[in-house]
Amino acid sequence: MNSSLSRRSILTAGLGVGVGLTVGSTLAGADAWATEPAPQGSRALPGDPFTLGIASGDPSPDGFVLWTRLALDPLADNGFGGMPGRDLVVSWQISDEPSFRRVVRAGAATARADAAHSVHVEVAGLDPRRDYWYRFRQGRHLSAVGRTRTAPAVTDGGPVALALASCSHWEEGLFTAYGHLATEPVDAVLHLGDYIYEYAPNPKNPVRQHVGQESRDLAGYRLRHALYKTDQDLQAAHAAAPWIVTWDDHDIDNDWAGTEPGVPEPGFMARRAAAAQAYYENMPLRRTSVPSGPDIQLYRRLRYGGLVNLHMLDTRQYRDDQACGGGGQAGCEARLDPARTILGDAQEAWTLAGMAASDARWDVLGQQVFFTQRDVTAGPVQTVSMDTWDGYVASRQRLLGGIAVRDVENLVVFTGDIHRHFMSEITTNFDDPDARRVGVEVVTTSISSGGNGADRDSTTDTYLRENPHLKFVNSQRGYAVTRFTDEHMHTDFRIVPYVDTPGAPVSTRASFVVESGESVAHRVGA
Repeated sequence: MNSSLSRRSILTAGLGVGVGLTVGSTLAGADAWATEPAPQGSRALPGDPFTLGIASGDPSPDGFVLWTRLALDPLADNGFGGMPGRDLVVSWQISDEPSFRRVVRAGAATARADAAHSVHVEVAGLDPRRDYWYRFRQGRHLSAVGRTRTAPAVTDGGPVALALASCSHWEEGLFTAYGHLATEPVDAVLHLGDYIYEYAPNPKNPVRQHVGQESRDLAGYRLRHALYKTDQDLQAAHAAAPWIVTWDDHDIDNDWAGTEPGVPEPGFMARRAAAAQAYYENMPLRRTSVPSGPDIQLYRRLRYGGLVNLHMLDTRQYRDDQACGGGGQAGCEARLDPARTILGDAQEAWTLAGMAASDARWDVLGQQVFFTQRDVTAGPVQTVSMDTWDGYVASRQRLLGGIAVRDVENLVVFTGDIHRHFMSEITTNFDDPDARRVGVEVVTTSISSGGNGADRDSTTDTYLRENPHLKFVNSQRGYAVTRFTDEHMHTDFRIVPYVDTPGAPVSTRASFVVESGESVAHRVGA
C-alpha cells in the first residue's frame, strides 16, 4: 500500500454529498455502554476497527441481518485490513430509538480472522414494520449508529418504498448519488449488481484510481471491497436502510457467464470462489448465502406484507455462455436456441413456483440485466446485446409463458447494469407495438459508472424509435425509487448532474405511475 494514501485521504476523496453518520463514540457520554467491561474473550485493538462502516440487510417481519467488518488499515495489501491473525469478539445492540435509552436486543458475535473479521448477526423476535437502530462495539471502540427496518407482517397491506441502485465504479465518478440515497425514506435498498469493479487502476482516470491490481484472488477482492467501503457516501447509504443485494459481472469479471470468464483464462473457478467469499464477507447476507467454493446462494424470496413479493434472482451464476461471441449482434440464430438459459433450470422452476404460490398484489423480480427487447441500431436490421435476456430468448419466453399460465396480475422487473434509466412495458411480442402488456420493467442507471453522462446521448432517439415499448431513457447518474400501494406503483428516476466533482444536487428527471392490473406506464408531471 502507498503509505501516502491514508485512510483520511481516501475518505475525503470519496466524500460527494457529505451526508454525516451518527458516530457511536460521540454517544459515550449519553450511556454507559462504552465504559462497560468488554465481553469475556474480547481483546482491545490499538485503533478504530470500524473503518468500513456498518450495514443491515434481508429484512423479515421480525428481524434482519446486521453486518460489519473490522479493519484497522482497510487498504492493507494482503486484504486482511491490518488486523491481527486471531478471532475477536464484537458486541452489538439494537434499540427502538436512536438515543439507545432502551436496548431491545443485544449480544456478541465472533469476528473470525479467516472471514476477514466480518460479522453477520441474524436478529429475530422484533416487531414488524418498525424502525430500529443498531451499533457495534469492540473493546472501547464504538461503531457508527445505523437505522434499519423490519418488513411488514404478511397480512399488512400498507405502502412499501424500495430504492434501486447499481454500478458504482470507483474510478469513473464519486458516489454522490449514494449520499442522496441515504436521505430517501425507503423500506429497503435493492442493489442490483456491480457493487465493485474488478479492473486494474487506470492512470488516465481524472477522478480517483483503484488501489491494487485487477482483483483476481481473495486478497484482491477483499482489498477492492474495502476500498469501496471507505467511501463516506456509500457508508451513509448502508447505515440509512437495510439492503437486499445480488451480484453481476464486475463483482467477479467483466461478462462472465456460469463457468466461463469474460475472456478465456486458466483457473476461473478459483477466481469465482475467491470473489464469492469476498462478496459474502462484505455484504449483509444471511448464513444461507455462505459460499461453498465457487457457489453462492443469492436467489431468494422476501415478502413485504400483502403488497410485494420480491423474488431476487441471479442471472450470472447459472447461465449459458453468451451466444455468437457476445457483444451486440445482428442475425445471431444461436440466441434463439430453446435449450439456452439465463437462470438455470432450478432457479427458473423456483421463480415460477414462487409466482404461482404468491398472493401479493405485486410480484417483483430483482435482477441484473435488461429484460425487455432492446434493438440498438436504426433501420430494419435488429441488433441486440448477447449479455442480456435478448441473448436468452427461450428463457424469457418460458418465464413470460409461465407467468401467463399462473395469472400473475402485476409483474414488475427491477434491473441495473446498463448505466441508464429506462421505463419499459413488457409485452407478449416486442416486435408488435399493439401486443398485450403483461408487466413493466424499471431500469436504474449507475451510481457512477460511465462518468457524468448526459440527459440525452447519441443512442436516445434510436432506443425510443426502434423499441416502442420503451417509454423513457436517460443517461445520467443516480438511482430510482419505487413506491407501491394497492392501487398503483409510482417510480421516480433520480439523477445527479455530475459525478466528477463533489456536491452535485439530486433531482427527479421523470416519474411514472402504473395502475394495478394495467401494465401500462403513465408519465406524470413535467
